[in-house]
Amino acid sequence: MTHTDVRAAPRRRKHLMDPAHPVRPVNDRALSDVQRWVMSTLAVFTIAHLAAGLVVAALEVPDTAATAQVGLNVIAGAFGVLAVAAGLAIHRRPPLSPWLLLGLLPTAVGLWLTLA
Repeated sequence: MTHTDVRAAPRRRKHLMDPAHPVRPVNDRALSDVQRWVMSTLAVFTIAHLAAGLVVAALEVPDTAATAQVGLNVIAGAFGVLAVAAGLAIHRRPPLSPWLLLGLLPTAVGLWLTLA
């Protein structure tokens, strides 16, 4: 009896990518919701930190330059409105919303701190 040299296919390791057996694409709605929340949180907090930095800059301006203090606080409010609009846009909500009034909070707080 002759023995034929039949080699079994090597056992596939589960942790490696195999082009012959591609992994199914992930199209999970929950995953995209999490990604959307993470992105909006990062965008809003990054822009809000910029607005807060402008308020701190207004506090550092000498009291003799009141127009510069007011100007920095107004710019901080503009960035606050942009932060809220960015969060709304990422969640596919209309950017024109009453929530935009929340973006004016840096201006209100900044003017209270610098002029009081």
